[in-house]
Amino acid sequence: MTITFITGANKGLGRETARRLIECGHTVLVGARNREQGEEAAAALGARHVPIDVTDDASVAAAVADVAEHEGRIDVLINNAGVHGPVGDPGDLTAADARAVLDVNVIGVVRTTTAFLPLLRRSDDPVIVNVSSGMGSLALTHHPGRPESHVVAPLYASSKAALTMLTTQYAKGLKDIRVNAADPGYTATDLNGHSGPQTVTEGTDVIVALATEERGAGTGRFVSRHGEIAWS
Repeated sequence: MTITFITGANKGLGRETARRLIECGHTVLVGARNREQGEEAAAALGARHVPIDVTDDASVAAAVADVAEHEGRIDVLINNAGVHGPVGDPGDLTAADARAVLDVNVIGVVRTTTAFLPLLRRSDDPVIVNVSSGMGSLALTHHPGRPESHVVAPLYASSKAALTMLTTQYAKGLKDIRVNAADPGYTATDLNGHSGPQTVTEGTDVIVALATEERGAGTGRFVSRHGEIAWS
């Protein structure tokens, strides 16, 4: 049985990923900061809720201890929790704005990954999927035909570029773990006011694919539902 832990799994892409992976036969742990929402999502999906705030060392440590006690390992870690931050004129950005976005989208991934590595290494085929975005791709944000090129979201875009590079570095350094980044595409979620043209099911295609690949699949990739993409 594949045991999968998903951060930010109480709604949007995280919740739909949980639903689909349960259908695939995974035992899914719904990581969520809000206890009420996490428990509701877990009950509706047939999963187990594990409280976790990726910006808090103690909360992440408690989540790891919880999983160690109940499941003993994880096979897949999906770093999905994310925030968007301010949109528009970057002249109004503050250091506090930047800190808030980076603490979830980048530092939170480091914090969570480091904490869960011992449990991942108990797996026969450990996998990490980082939910990044085409908004972090220089190629896509400069292509006039792409929706990413028409959005000004400085902190979100910067954080996702950092996350994709972080993924490639983890892939090089963690030889025993498959580590890849997913670009869900422009999907209708709370993060964008449900403005995206894709459904959450379409948006989770690549996350589910990376989480269910056969042993020996590639590492250090940036992948969308249409295949591998350039992010430089």
